[in-house]
Amino acid sequence: MAHDPIRFRLAINLVIFLAVLVSGTIVFMFIESRSFIDAFYYIIVTMATVGYGDIVPTTPAGKIIAILLIITGVGTFLGVIANATEMMLSRRETQSRMRKLNMVIGVFFSEVGNRLIHLFTLADAHFEASQKDLIITEKWTREDFLRVSEGLKAGKHRVEISRVDLDKLKIFLMQERDFLVRLLENPTLLEHESFTDLLRAVFHLAEELAYREDLSRSPESDRAHIAGDINRAYHLLVHQWVDYMEHLKENYPYLFSLAIRTNPFDREASPIVA
Repeated sequence: MAHDPIRFRLAINLVIFLAVLVSGTIVFMFIESRSFIDAFYYIIVTMATVGYGDIVPTTPAGKIIAILLIITGVGTFLGVIANATEMMLSRRETQSRMRKLNMVIGVFFSEVGNRLIHLFTLADAHFEASQKDLIITEKWTREDFLRVSEGLKAGKHRVEISRVDLDKLKIFLMQERDFLVRLLENPTLLEHESFTDLLRAVFHLAEELAYREDLSRSPESDRAHIAGDINRAYHLLVHQWVDYMEHLKENYPYLFSLAIRTNPFDREASPIVA
């Protein structure tokens, strides 16, 4: 994974700043015969460009050290401040973009995702065994979400093509095709790699089904191919849904409350507050 260039520059400037601060203080103590507090104070006010003038070097060596300190220390100090500010602003901008992205993800699940999950779970022969792991409650913690995410790597959620109503799935995806296209045209979504992969998988499945006029006559080899596309979309859907639920749990309790009451993995789910 490539490092954050802002964080990298900040780290370099901090290392140089601390090195100059420590070494400058020690050298100034010995050359100017100053106490640690006086030497440290002089180094700080010089690097911060404050320069009160109450403590100044009196020896030629001390003046040379002061010149070197101004050349190396002042620029480094300003670099630390500039990089720290840039990183803070960048983090705020990233958080703002992610909030907008998660709004789009929420719309996707409301319009398409939850319905797809429902259709896929009806064809999942092992759904009953794995269902309990996805009955999310308000008591869930970060550790619970991590546990479930790790468990999903085993790939237990798989549909059996013989149990899928392909015509019903095709009609639904054709109805939502324009919606999926608009999402794919959103350049901001490219920053969310996992969700982009999900959109591409769902749209690809829609295209595969659209090209087949009579799905009932598909040979076993073709049905196996379609099953692979369905399971790819199903696998990505489950992962993205869990991540989105954790986002709601941490940031939007009222949306999370509705989401757990309409959980597509819960056959007994109801929006009615009991």
